[in-house]
Amino acid sequence: MAETVDRERIAAAVRELLRAIGSDPDSAELASTPFRVADAYSEFFSGVGQDPMQHLVDSVPVGDETGELVMLRDIELRSVCEHHLLPFRGRAHIAYRPGDRIVGLSALPKVVETLAARPQVQERLGQQIVDALESGLAPEGVLVVLEASHGCVADRGVRQTEAVTVTVASSGALAQPAARSEVMALIGGAAGRHSSGANR
Repeated sequence: MAETVDRERIAAAVRELLRAIGSDPDSAELASTPFRVADAYSEFFSGVGQDPMQHLVDSVPVGDETGELVMLRDIELRSVCEHHLLPFRGRAHIAYRPGDRIVGLSALPKVVETLAARPQVQERLGQQIVDALESGLAPEGVLVVLEASHGCVADRGVRQTEAVTVTVASSGALAQPAARSEVMALIGGAAGRHSSGANR
């Protein structure tokens, strides 16, 4: 994959930021900080410019041999909110009703990771995961539930350290109320009891 993050520019920007808050970036304590931040940002934003569809190219035909639903719960999720560049983290739950093709289960966390590794908002991320699966697998329906705690809610402003945001995005057959409720029950927990989201 091509490197999209310019570490030198990030380090220079962090040095300026440290000066702007009244700190000395040349002090012994902070001298290495700009480069550490650059390395961290390179990891946090490695999905910028990357295509999540690359993880779905090895799908295989299944015809009538598959079941009614494929679900992967509790995928670890980490991203950075585009509003304050503070992290949010939690879990993603993905379900899809196969059409003619399925993909290896490890591909689903890779899709989540690629889309999450860029400045994001949780509401958009869920829909982007749905769109990727729709384009890559042409399933009969997709449901994505994200549960995450946000630094911009926990560490600034209202400082609600225990608040969890739940979003739902769905398409096709899994956007229908009965099917959607069945999948939400399988997911269980907070995602099954409280949800807000976007259907199409």
